[in-house]
Amino acid sequence: MEIKQTALAGTLESSDIQIMLSQGEKGIHFDLTSDVKKQFGEDIMATIQSVLQAYDIENVLVKVVDKGALTPVIKARAIAVAQRALDLKDEPNWEVL
Repeated sequence: MEIKQTALAGTLESSDIQIMLSQGEKGIHFDLTSDVKKQFGEDIMATIQSVLQAYDIENVLVKVVDKGALTPVIKARAIAVAQRALDLKDEPNWEVL
């Protein structure tokens, strides 16, 4: 699926994560900012990428600012931003949840 609009989910509060999706080219490209990037960067990106794959999003630029979010929070924010970017806010994909 193609991104219909740039979308944002999350905050910059402690223990949260902010994810922004915008139209990209040739695959999924990450711009990750995190104090724990060295330890958990790969896990953060893998969690977001699994949600994007569930929505069949292939060409996207993913900007992530992590403030120590746990995996369930990362997944919830990724689902929210994917639905906003695809303009599916009123049509949740229950299989992803």
